[in-house]
Amino acid sequence: MTRKAILTDVTKCVGCNECVAACKQVNDLPPDVPRRWSEPDGLSARNWTSVLRRPEGRFVRKQCRHCLEPACVAVCPVGALKKTESGAVVYDQKLCIGCRYCMLACPYGIPRYDWDRAAPYIEKCTFCTTRKDKPGVPACTEVCPTEATVFFEDRQEALAEAKRRLTSNPKLKLYGDANEIGGTCVLYVSDVDLGFLSYGKDLGSRPMPDTIAGPMHSTPFVFLSVGLALGCTAAGVSWIINRRMKLQAGQDESEPEAPPSDEQPEAEGEGEPEATTPASSPAPPSTAEQASDHASKESQSDREAQDG
Repeated sequence: MTRKAILTDVTKCVGCNECVAACKQVNDLPPDVPRRWSEPDGLSARNWTSVLRRPEGRFVRKQCRHCLEPACVAVCPVGALKKTESGAVVYDQKLCIGCRYCMLACPYGIPRYDWDRAAPYIEKCTFCTTRKDKPGVPACTEVCPTEATVFFEDRQEALAEAKRRLTSNPKLKLYGDANEIGGTCVLYVSDVDLGFLSYGKDLGSRPMPDTIAGPMHSTPFVFLSVGLALGCTAAGVSWIINRRMKLQAGQDESEPEAPPSDEQPEAEGEGEPEATTPASSPAPPSTAEQASDHASKESQSDREAQDG
């Protein structure tokens, strides 16, 4: 199946934003909500294309480039982003886990996070693959009044037309051919520098998946190592806490029980005066004590008689 393409001629764009309005209408996108952290390029989860005015006085439309070998597809760990046979890069929300690798990998910064949903979805241009009336025909190309952006059923035809325009105007430069990250399905011809679309980086001709293959292959091992370290740390902390709890429980069991309270329970009939017990009389003297006392008295009487 041949790959479709869009050719945008910057020299013909007048900045009318008809393409932006058509994109929002066909894809049923709500009005955009300004965010403090939003990038000043006009793209968001609610705006899948935008028109930027450049200092040179030119208007440049920004959208997903639908790379022939897309980096976003290469880094997605669950296959939520796919490259179709028609050339479009499509997104499946049902598979997305919200890792945002695609946002980091895209050299053009196209995927945008949807801050208005609880689910971690991203949004981007789908090349109108889900369009009901004309599937696969970009609505933006149908409304352009100056034919600044044109749709081609075959990417090779778009390349041929771009080269024809380069021949007629030597000041033009082609963007999106094989010399730019292996090629894209959205091509540009421009007489001003479009390096800002890739944040001023020289992307080179090497496809992005080849460039990021090394880091991405090591990513699972990094996450595995970090996860293992965190797991071991959590297990160690849990063991220490459980150990302390067991020692504390053993110490509590070894401590003697508190002595019973000196307080006696009140007798029945609480509130009645207690009966007093009379003091016991001293025990009478024993017989031996009486005999000893009697002998002492007789001895004393004899001494007194002798003295007399």
